[in-house]
Amino acid sequence: MIMNNLGYPVLSTLIFLPVIGALLIGLMNRKHEGLIKVSALVLSLLTFAASLPIFFNFDKLTPKMQFVEWYSWIPAFNIDYLIGVDGISVLFVLLSTLVTILCVLISWNSVKIKVKEFFMALLLIEGAMIGVFCSLDFFLFYVFWEAMLIPMYLLIGVWGGPNRLYASIKFFLYTLVGSVLMLVGIVYLYLYAGRDFNILHLANLKYPLGMQLLLFWAFFAAFAVKVPMFPVHTWLPDAHTEAPTAGSVILAAVLIKMGAYGFLRFSIPMFPDAARAMTVPMMVLSVIAIIYGAVVCLAQTDIKRLIAYSSVSHMGFVTLGIFALNTQGIEGGILQMLNHGVVTGALFLSIGIIYDRTHTRQIADYGGVASVLPVYAGLFMLFTLASIGLPGTNGFIGEFLIILGGFTANRAAGVFAATGIIIGAAYMLWLYQRVFFLNVNPKVEGLHDINMRELLAVAPMAVLVFWIGLYPNAFLSFMHPSVQSLLDKVRPASANFSTLADFLRAVFA
Repeated sequence: MIMNNLGYPVLSTLIFLPVIGALLIGLMNRKHEGLIKVSALVLSLLTFAASLPIFFNFDKLTPKMQFVEWYSWIPAFNIDYLIGVDGISVLFVLLSTLVTILCVLISWNSVKIKVKEFFMALLLIEGAMIGVFCSLDFFLFYVFWEAMLIPMYLLIGVWGGPNRLYASIKFFLYTLVGSVLMLVGIVYLYLYAGRDFNILHLANLKYPLGMQLLLFWAFFAAFAVKVPMFPVHTWLPDAHTEAPTAGSVILAAVLIKMGAYGFLRFSIPMFPDAARAMTVPMMVLSVIAIIYGAVVCLAQTDIKRLIAYSSVSHMGFVTLGIFALNTQGIEGGILQMLNHGVVTGALFLSIGIIYDRTHTRQIADYGGVASVLPVYAGLFMLFTLASIGLPGTNGFIGEFLIILGGFTANRAAGVFAATGIIIGAAYMLWLYQRVFFLNVNPKVEGLHDINMRELLAVAPMAVLVFWIGLYPNAFLSFMHPSVQSLLDKVRPASANFSTLADFLRAVFA
C-alpha cells in the first residue's frame, strides 16, 4: 500500500536503486574499471535525482509521516515493510544521496585495488543508510542498521591505511555490542506491546517508569556508540584515520548522525519520562565531549585524526541540543547534524585531495600550501571558517540555536559548551596556519591545484555552507511541526520528573 501523492514507491526506489546497482556492477568484468566507475556515478546521480521529489513535494505543515509505503512482510510475526519520512528524517535522506555522488567522484583515481568491490560497497552503504532513516518497523530498522556495518567494515578493512584491520575490527565490535543491547530492548518492546514492531504504534504507548529507564539505557548503548558520545568514542578517531577518503566522508556526513537520529526517533518519544529524568546526565556527557574533543584536537599531529576528534566535539553540541528538550535546542541539534555532515564531510574530501598528491597525513609534512594550491586553499579556508561557526556560514546558526537551547535548559551547560567554540577556533585556525602558511615544505612544491573532478566533489558542500548559513529557514521549516509534535509528547508526561532523583523515587515508591 502506497500512501503518497506521487503515486509510486519513491522511498523504496531510493533504498533499492543503489542496491540493485551494486548487484549489476557485481556482474561486470573487473577489467572494465572505467565502465564500473561510470556506472557507479550514474547510479548515484539517478538516486539523487529520485530523491528530489521528496524535497519539493514535502508538506512542511504537518508532523505526520509522508511518502509512506506499507506492505505485509512476515505476517506470522506481525513484521511489515513500513517506511516513511517526516521533518526529522527527510533531510538526512537527501544528504545521503548527495554524499554518495561526492564519494564516487573523490574515489575516481584514488582506489587502486578491487575497484569493482569498492563501488559495490559504496552503493550498498547508501541503500542501507536511506533504509535506516525511512524505517518505521523496528525489525526492518534493525535489518538496515546492521546491514550498514558490513560494507563499512569492508571499506575500512580492505581499502584503509596501515592499521586498517585494527580500526575496522574496533569499529565493528563497538557498534555490534551496542546494537545487541538495542536488539534486547526491541524484543522486549515487541512482546510488551503484544507482538508489534510498528514504531508509530509503540511511540504512542505509555510504559511503566522503571521499564522506561531500563529501555532508555538499552537504546542508549547503541545510539551513544554511533554518535559517538564520551566515553564510547574511541573507535571513531581510529576508523576515520584509517578509512579511505570516501569511508571517512560517509562516517562523518551520515553514519554517526544515526545515533543522534535514534535518540530523536526512539529514546525521547517512547520513553519521555526517562528522557526528561536523564536530561542532566546527558547534558553533562555532551559538555564533556565538547570540551574534551576540542582540547585533544590541539595535541594531534595527524590531520585526519584532528578532524576526527573535532567530530566528537561537534556531535557533543548535537546531543546537548537534543537533550535540552526545547524547540531551539532540538531544531539546532538537527540542523547541526546536517551542518556537521556538510562541513566535516567537506573537510575529509579536502584532506583526501591533498593526500592523493602527497600520501602523508602528518601536519609537519605540510606548510606553504596556499602559495602552491591557491584555489584549494581558499576552499579549505571556507570549510575551516564554517567549522568554527563564522556568522554567514552554516555552522553559526546551528551552534547559536544549540547554545540558546542549552542555556535555556541549564545555564551552566550553555556556558561550558560555549568554551568549546573558542577552543574549536583555536585548533582549526592553528591547523590552517601550519598547513597553508609558513614556509613552503619541499614535499608540496610542484603540486598541481584542484582539478575539475575534485572541484565538482567539494562545490556542492560549499554551496550548502552559504545556503544554510544565509537562509536557514529553508531547512528549519522542514522540522518545525515534527519537533513540536515530539516536544508535545515529552512535556506533559515529564512534568513531575525533572531530575533523575525524582524519577527514581517514583520508580521505587
